[in-house]
Amino acid sequence: MTWERNSGSCQEKQAMTIEIKICGITSTEDALAAVESGADAVGFIFHRPSPRYVSPESAKRIIKNIFGKITTVGVFVNVDVKTVMDTMTQCRLDLIQLHGSEPPEYCRRFSPSRIIKAFSPRSEHDLSDLDLYDVRAFLVDAYDPKRCGGTGRQSNWEAASLIAKSHPLILAGGLTPENISEAITTVSPHAVDINSGVERAPGEKDPDKIRIAIQNARRHTPAEETKRIFHAGHRSASSTG
Repeated sequence: MTWERNSGSCQEKQAMTIEIKICGITSTEDALAAVESGADAVGFIFHRPSPRYVSPESAKRIIKNIFGKITTVGVFVNVDVKTVMDTMTQCRLDLIQLHGSEPPEYCRRFSPSRIIKAFSPRSEHDLSDLDLYDVRAFLVDAYDPKRCGGTGRQSNWEAASLIAKSHPLILAGGLTPENISEAITTVSPHAVDINSGVERAPGEKDPDKIRIAIQNARRHTPAEETKRIFHAGHRSASSTG
């Protein structure tokens, strides 16, 4: 995987701070709140059982209002490749987040520069297969036997910190404005993914919580400046096939 350093004074300034994704966007209002608060990416969940599910048609309308202003990520759980590709094209998504039990051979059906692979490790023993994946970054979320993300539970920070030492890492799972600083200090991720921790209700974001969470996260530098996950993705992944 080739990682790109952004050029230009504004982008260099951004590269000095950790990247932030606000996930579970279901409305234009919430998407604009993320943009205006300085988030690097927004996530759209295309998994019907999720209370934050958004249809491709709705996501397309929302993205039209923020296109070119922020990186867009589509979240999928164990669906066929054609569905992912069709949704990506329809919505003009920058990156794909695979949040199910997708094996390495499934991920190889896509360009590695587009793929974020989510894991929910319970211990370091669950990390043995990471090197089989050729992806842009890994995301660590909380383990739940029935739900794929959005539980509000804290992920395994110990396992996540091990991944961050050798792979580009996005930390997710129960992050809030109150614990985001501790999470970053403990894990040293390259980026963070915040969802239920900045909501009024499932699928309804709180602009004030988004703003405070981002302010608190911005006080920290990323694990490695050169491994830009969302900014490089926004500017280059969409042209890599």
